[in-house]
Amino acid sequence: MFKYCTPKSLPDLQSETFPDGRRYYTLEDGSKLPSVTTVLGAQKKQAIMEWRKRVGEEVANQISGIATRRGTNVHKLCEQYLNNETGYMAGAMPDSVEMFLSIKPFLNKINNIHYQEAALWSKQLGMAGRVDCIGEYEGELSVIDFKTSKRVKSHEDIEDYFWQTTAYSLMYEELIGNPINNLVIIMAVEDRPPLVFKQKTEDHIQGLVKAIQYYKDMK
Repeated sequence: MFKYCTPKSLPDLQSETFPDGRRYYTLEDGSKLPSVTTVLGAQKKQAIMEWRKRVGEEVANQISGIATRRGTNVHKLCEQYLNNETGYMAGAMPDSVEMFLSIKPFLNKINNIHYQEAALWSKQLGMAGRVDCIGEYEGELSVIDFKTSKRVKSHEDIEDYFWQTTAYSLMYEELIGNPINNLVIIMAVEDRPPLVFKQKTEDHIQGLVKAIQYYKDMK
């Protein structure tokens, strides 16, 4: 059984997604902030447009749809498992179950969960988002993110994942008052062993700040 120790109740923010993929969260005071993925995705936007043009819209939509479905399903299985639910794999797609089972041993290293699928925000950073999990990983308080991938990825391939988890770390500190120094990416890889990346928050703050500035400059 996974233990929970939520330090503070946080409101569940409403979000709105536009046709171009931009998402905005509405805070309790009525102000709106762009999502973390909207801000950090700005640097990849051109590359994605070029890829879609190269492979064609139909193929691109098919590939994106499969990846989105698989990612959503695996995330849901992780969430239900960490919530100590039973029967959570009933009706799940076989490929999603296989990827989930590959990372399950690493999920078992999580405990004393503070938040799962919780909305976080920062007016200082100018964005908001929904964190996968904040809890202890191997005994250390960490921001934990669950990812799926069709191929094996290196540290250099996922720099934006570290910016994302760094953003949630800083949001947590702004809202709760305690710093989180550890970032953990647990990645299920299709037909391959899973990958786990562990980093320190302080090593990615500069990259996050640059990514936020890039977004502002492109607006």
